[in-house]
Amino acid sequence: MMMMSNQGPFFRPYHPSHGWRLLGLLLVLMVLGACGKPQVISSPTGKSRVEAPHDSPARIPPTQRPYQIQGTTYYPIPSAHGYSETGIASWYGRKFHGRRTSNGEIYDMHAMTAAHKTLPMDTHLLVENLENGREITVRINDRGPFVRGRIIDLSYRAAQKLGMAEQGLAQVRITALGATERYVEDGQLQQRFTATPDFEHGEFYVQVGAFTVAENATRLRDQLQEWGRTAVIREYDHGGRLFHRVQVAAGDTLSGALRLERVLIEAGYTDAFVVAR
Repeated sequence: MMMMSNQGPFFRPYHPSHGWRLLGLLLVLMVLGACGKPQVISSPTGKSRVEAPHDSPARIPPTQRPYQIQGTTYYPIPSAHGYSETGIASWYGRKFHGRRTSNGEIYDMHAMTAAHKTLPMDTHLLVENLENGREITVRINDRGPFVRGRIIDLSYRAAQKLGMAEQGLAQVRITALGATERYVEDGQLQQRFTATPDFEHGEFYVQVGAFTVAENATRLRDQLQEWGRTAVIREYDHGGRLFHRVQVAAGDTLSGALRLERVLIEAGYTDAFVVAR
């Protein structure tokens, strides 16, 4: 469960050392930014995501709503466009075979499926085993893995094809290819695959805090602005509760925004994640 207090969720008491650490890291980021755009889009934290649209909770599919596991809140992203991530893959098999997945399907350990913490259901991913060069394609139909440092949980069959079933873990790169869309034609449910367009460019921010108390959000925004960053407060009504989200402008490329996310996490804002406009 999320810990609440009169200071709001995700609040960290300000300490002077945070200011100097963040200022130094931001100066490093500014210097690195002048060296050119990185070519690899990757998030070692596994928490990068695009902010969900401001729809009412009733209109958001259950699999796209924020959820909590062991005190950590996960925010599913509305689109997998341009998504690429490098990290550790694991697999799950017989213990869960025949059980329902997060999207209501029955888990089949022999199907080419996978679990991811934040990607939309029915996203198709290219999974590359960076240790042996093998590649497979899987479809997301479940949530997980909820082990620190792991970015995807593959079905047993997918792990076999990727050549990692024996050791259990492997360093992989996952890339969004598209999504399965379901529609009705002539009274019959049909499916089609839609490829994802480029999502590298846009307007990006890094969210560093969400507060139920407006004063706490204002204090954090002012601190960030004193350190030379453009910070804004955006209100979000979730289930009748008003949250004040503090977000830092992160430029017009996803790769640049991911770099700023890492800087903020290293500065002590471990709940920082990328959002897009």
